[in-house]
Amino acid sequence: MSEHVEWSDTEAPGPSASAAVTPADAADAARLVAFGLQPKLQPARDQEYADLLRRYRDDPPFARLADAVAAGLGLVVLEVSPRAGMAVTAAEDSVFAVRMGDYARRTAADAGDRFLHGLAHLAVAALAFPRPEDLADDTYIGRVSVNGVDAFVRQACRRLEERAEEHGVNTDPATDAPGLEAAWRIWARRSATGATKDARRPAASTTGMVAKAVVFLTDSGFLQRTGDDNGGTYRTTARYQLQVRDMAGGAAMAELLDLGVVPVTDGTASLLPAEDTDDLELVADAGLPFHAPSHP
Repeated sequence: MSEHVEWSDTEAPGPSASAAVTPADAADAARLVAFGLQPKLQPARDQEYADLLRRYRDDPPFARLADAVAAGLGLVVLEVSPRAGMAVTAAEDSVFAVRMGDYARRTAADAGDRFLHGLAHLAVAALAFPRPEDLADDTYIGRVSVNGVDAFVRQACRRLEERAEEHGVNTDPATDAPGLEAAWRIWARRSATGATKDARRPAASTTGMVAKAVVFLTDSGFLQRTGDDNGGTYRTTARYQLQVRDMAGGAAMAELLDLGVVPVTDGTASLLPAEDTDDLELVADAGLPFHAPSHP
């Protein structure tokens, strides 16, 4: 991540900072931020973008100016580099913020469905980067599929159900209650694929919700579609890695990974098979990017 001196009232400007900021400088800084708001734009394919990134790296006063423009728009700069471009995320009060509630309401008015849409996004992130070292490694590329994410969540649901039974929790949680304990019954009850006359995937099915999540992430420059197998296969981008790093400390994501559905032993993750036949079939057809564990 690019490092530079932050704004400070007591900062003594160096020789390179002595010149007054010109309207052209402000325009260039705003232009760089505008490039950052186009997540699918790659610096390697746009010379002006690459030149402005180079100026950000080599000209600290310009870097501070670009950061100030971003901050004024309610944006948080995650990284500025040739691999990620000017990667920004919107603060909660930013006009550019896309809130999960708003995102889900575009598809469903039901509170339970909105909750499931959030869980789908959480599961994509957890399955794409199951280990802390995956997030720390700039060269790591995660791969997910729509069916694989649904299988992952359903096995997490099984683990949560087992945990609830062990603690004698037999009552159904409210559909709009927060936390994974409420999620497992809602997701497990929902059909994975539904049924339509023309074989389309219903939006209210769990794979339909996962598909909406990955399409949104693709449109946002966080994933790239790589194929049509298993409901659609995708690879992560540098921007998504930065975004997930930013959210990795969240309790819900940590709880999901702590269920042990994606165990890590020798550095290779694998989805654990469930005990009953139905779930075993689901896992076998999931098209996950991890190998299935071998059994004698």
